[in-house]
Amino acid sequence: MKAPTSGEPALRPADADRITEPIHVSGPDGPWHRVRAGMELRGNAVVHTTWGEWLGAAVTDPALRPLLGRDWQRYRRTADPLVRFRFVTSRMVTKFTAAAALGTEPAELDLAYRIGGRPYLRGLDQIDVSLTHTDDLIAVGVSRNGRIGVDAEPADRTMSFDLMQSHICTAAERAELERLPERRRPAGLLRLWTLKEAYTKALGQGLRLGFSEFGFGAEGGGLLAPDGRPASRGEWAFATHRVLDRYLISVACHDAGLDTSRDTSARTMLDEGFLGAVADLLPTFDAPAG
Repeated sequence: MKAPTSGEPALRPADADRITEPIHVSGPDGPWHRVRAGMELRGNAVVHTTWGEWLGAAVTDPALRPLLGRDWQRYRRTADPLVRFRFVTSRMVTKFTAAAALGTEPAELDLAYRIGGRPYLRGLDQIDVSLTHTDDLIAVGVSRNGRIGVDAEPADRTMSFDLMQSHICTAAERAELERLPERRRPAGLLRLWTLKEAYTKALGQGLRLGFSEFGFGAEGGGLLAPDGRPASRGEWAFATHRVLDRYLISVACHDAGLDTSRDTSARTMLDEGFLGAVADLLPTFDAPAG
């Protein structure tokens, strides 16, 4: 693992080994094989890109309507061109990423949304999806092990330690940040913010869960109680990466104890679920004679 540069968040090796390092995809051509490799090796993958890298495909792809599916009308109703293109790009990246993870075509996936806007793949609940964007960056995480949450922020975003620490930090985190040189505190606070956003997104809670109710260590991503004691038994893994030299991406992955060697092709997963549901619905009786 590369040693972090000055001001770059450190990663705990155990967590870094459990989360696939973010993959830069420069457009519809990928490299999507790295997403599939991450799913096979660790059961998760995270991609990042900029909406400008997908703009050409968004405006020229003749198959855009079937690709967007139920999002087509929302795309057409969005009047602001910038908002419209960012919207379509984020949906394209999400579908292409999920398709690479599942070994299928993007247009075959039905992207839907839970209350609060969290995306999911209709009929494929075995795969969890997280989407985030900031400025021109788009990041998508997928996992077959359990829940996944992804958050991103500009690495140079300034957060006032004095103003924000009581809203973001536990007492243990405040004590650790106060031991840092003053110039390093904003970067440390920003790292904590993205980790907490990623974790609450994975839980489906967003900002409804108070950020001072859980914490992380200064040198690693382990989940901690407000007093600084470990708050999980290793089922959660966390990592923070600097990408494109100007953004931080934090990832929270939950391991629900699923078999990560399992085939995750869309056909296999859909067929198993569909056949299981049909079997549960069929009544048990003897066929009439004749």
